Amino acid sequence: MKKSIYLFLILGLISMSCTNKVSNPFLVEWNTPFQTPPFDKIKTEHYVPAFKEGIKLHNDEIKKIADNKDAPSFQNTIEALDYSGKILTRVRRVFTGMNEAMTNDEMGKISKEISTLRSNHRDDIYLNAKLFERVKAVNRQKDKLGLNKEQQMLMNKYYSRFVRGGANLSDKDKEAFRKLNTDISLLTLKFGENVLSEINKFELIIDKKEDLAGLPQGVIDAAAATAKDKDYTGKWVFTIHKPSMIPFLQYAKNRKLREKIYYAYTHKGDNNNEFDNKKILSQIASLRLKRANLLGYKTHAGYVLDDQMAKKPGNVYELLNKVWSPAVKVAKKELTEMQKIIYKEGKKFKLASWDWWHYGEKLKKQKYDLDEEQLRPYFKLQNVINGVFNLAATLFDIQFVERKDIPKYHPEVKTFEVKDKQGNHIAILYTDYFPRASKRGGAWMDAFRKQSKENGKFIHPVIYNVGNFTKPTPGKPSLLSVDEVETLFHEFGHAIHGMLSDCTYEAISGTDTPRDFVEFPSQVMENWAMHPDVLNKYAKHFETGKVIPINLIEKITNSSKFNQGFKTVEYLAASYLDMAWYTITDTTLMDAAKFENKTLNDLGLIPEIYSRYRSTYFNHIFSGDYSSGYYSYIWSEVLDADAFAAFVESGDVYNKELAGRYKKYILSAGGTDDAMTLYKKFRGKDPIIEPLLVRRGLK
Repeated sequence: MKKSIYLFLILGLISMSCTNKVSNPFLVEWNTPFQTPPFDKIKTEHYVPAFKEGIKLHNDEIKKIADNKDAPSFQNTIEALDYSGKILTRVRRVFTGMNEAMTNDEMGKISKEISTLRSNHRDDIYLNAKLFERVKAVNRQKDKLGLNKEQQMLMNKYYSRFVRGGANLSDKDKEAFRKLNTDISLLTLKFGENVLSEINKFELIIDKKEDLAGLPQGVIDAAAATAKDKDYTGKWVFTIHKPSMIPFLQYAKNRKLREKIYYAYTHKGDNNNEFDNKKILSQIASLRLKRANLLGYKTHAGYVLDDQMAKKPGNVYELLNKVWSPAVKVAKKELTEMQKIIYKEGKKFKLASWDWWHYGEKLKKQKYDLDEEQLRPYFKLQNVINGVFNLAATLFDIQFVERKDIPKYHPEVKTFEVKDKQGNHIAILYTDYFPRASKRGGAWMDAFRKQSKENGKFIHPVIYNVGNFTKPTPGKPSLLSVDEVETLFHEFGHAIHGMLSDCTYEAISGTDTPRDFVEFPSQVMENWAMHPDVLNKYAKHFETGKVIPINLIEKITNSSKFNQGFKTVEYLAASYLDMAWYTITDTTLMDAAKFENKTLNDLGLIPEIYSRYRSTYFNHIFSGDYSSGYYSYIWSEVLDADAFAAFVESGDVYNKELAGRYKKYILSAGGTDDAMTLYKKFRGKDPIIEPLLVRRGLK
């Protein structure tokens, strides 16, 4: 069966390449090193034709599976589904990556067309009654088929995909379901475009030197470089990209300007202009609820959580509530301490949300004699990259070799071949770390190709990490903040999860795990970033090359619980906001501003702290894949704190035996077993919440 499908695919490709005067790079074999994307040949005009041809080829494969005269089996139905659609997957993965990191007006236009094509194609598969009958037939006999655990997980995943994809609906409801999916896909796309437009639109232009008072020279130089790039001669420009905004909030003495930049950041999509997201997000929430109701769920959150570790909204709220009260208590203490500094300076105003970073920095200096700018010189980007590479090499017996012969999509991108200790190929890693107008905000990991195995052949993954870190300036390299260092380690944790995957099926390999488990490998990696034993190996002064001194390491350790009340409260507020939007049971369009205000006021959020994301720019839940899932970071943090405690308790954060177990049961296992089962195989016991509370200084 598989051979006939592949033969058909090859014949289709040959026919396509013969009839096209100019070959579409997505429809021919990639003769690049390790068959990486030929970015030097891919052009914007290639995407739509490649999507259409990929869909056509996939439809032909699906038809062959559905029309197969042989009795339904795991191999000719479930396995065949997982092996199908290779060309479509290839173009989808590249387009998704480029639309996030290298977008432009033209990409934005075709993304709408592609979004509709993808939505319709997905529905064509999961609403295919004939195909579903075969899937159901295999599912009914699954306990008699002698399937191994990985095959059982794949079986369950595909059956769930069909049911959750509307396969059990009536014909009338299937049409309504299709319409909902199309509308949601277009609205979520528009939401993300609006946020990016708002980010790129704002500029804080400073032409008076006195308005730079308090700012470190490196921050001033970066603002001057930004101004030069934008042709503002002799001025300084700050943006609401975090590497520009956060240092301004931390150090600028001009309170009015701090308020201005903070207001711009917190009102993205909320300016009653052409980029306003209030109505759009309300429509998304309403449509998702209607879709959940069609499938028999009371709320969208109930639908999302049904196949996650949390299972029910009540379990999410139970965890959030355990952390909320102690976090607010600590945050209020932090507020009191900062207010005392304001009064001591002879000022009479009450600390506001845009003051928190500024007076938090002063409080850290006062309590720990530690200034963020003291640390930056030791966190040169290349040193941090070397640090995380060496950590992975030590823990998992791998090595990273930069490759200059692999096509890149931007000059700032770097490519690395990942090998095992014997020099055997494992994966390819792309890194893309600096902000630009074509790139959305934040940091993320994804794959141009996921790991799998086909007919005994190991398909090696091609992974990428993207960030928006502090850029180098003339005469000075990129020097990262502590937060940026931890973010780099975090995203590398996702990357290593994808790169060390050792699964058979793409649908459950790498990071294809429950949403509230997938953040565990990324967050556990953060624990190593600031550990003294690790800092000693990579934190070196960018000018002198000297290792970070012991007294600075002690200050980092002593201040590790600093400002955790604020950080926990702003994160939890966003998690509650996410859950509030998706536990509504009324499809009537909500007034976004009133709904958000009521939610956060009822929660008891103090006015000096904003939710980490306000609704109008909450990309995770209105544009990304985290609707009803933002809680997953704290859920996973229970696991990561408990897991890293094992390394600490062993007396060696490089413990090879523990690292081997972690690699085997977590990194390599993907979604081949129940997530908690995998965790307990690694840890030997159930996780407990105490390490998280202790680490955050909440207990």
